Amino acid sequence: MRTVQTGPVVGLIGQTVLLAALAATSGLSGSGWVVGITCGVVTNASLARGLARYGTGGLGPADRVTLTRATLVGGVVALTADSFTGHTSVVTLLALTVVALVLDAVDGRVARRTRTASTLGAHFDMEVDALLILVLSVYVARSAGAWVLAIGAARYVFGAAGALLPWLRGSLPPRYWRKVVAATQGVVLAAAAADALPLLSTNLALAAALALLTESFGRDVWWLWGHRRAEPGRLAVPAPRVGRSGVPGREAEPVAVRDA
Repeated sequence: MRTVQTGPVVGLIGQTVLLAALAATSGLSGSGWVVGITCGVVTNASLARGLARYGTGGLGPADRVTLTRATLVGGVVALTADSFTGHTSVVTLLALTVVALVLDAVDGRVARRTRTASTLGAHFDMEVDALLILVLSVYVARSAGAWVLAIGAARYVFGAAGALLPWLRGSLPPRYWRKVVAATQGVVLAAAAADALPLLSTNLALAAALALLTESFGRDVWWLWGHRRAEPGRLAVPAPRVGRSGVPGREAEPVAVRDA
């Protein structure tokens, strides 16, 4: 158990150190501290739960890179929260964002080269990506409009829909285009946060990013719908044919039912 908890504990310590550095250099306020620490606790508690669930003895090399990204994203969350109550350093926020985006291209390569790719690592990477896009969309929405929140909310809406529609929880085939679209969201949102382009150009770029995201999610939904009867956990078993007397007969057509 001590080995399993090492990674999350180190992650939480790293989050605290980063927030202390932001307080010293960027004047992070109390509200930013609270939100940042809360983000760190939730992130690392979820990681600890994932390690226990998958029976993993510790973090692999790629997982450590992703944990570093998660810590940086926690800093972005804190700075974004701080921007609602006072001045926040846009330069620092962008610096953390850029490093997190660069590391997003690193953890996958590390996993492949060290042959340590895992289901937990893939889920962890995906959730860190989703959180970064969400918090950046919240920051950008203040200047570009509330519609930008659709970019950050897409992943969570998809997850919520899966709670209601079981076929949306099926396993998707690997598709590199998803990673490209996710990276595009981060880059476009970072550029919008930097306010480097005229408002019209920024809005057009954000609209294009949202269109790509809609296409990507739409394609996945369509694929899952088309393969909903082939979901893992579904077995073809014979259903008894009931005659007029109400007694099940021997012959039956196979129907798909979900495993318990």
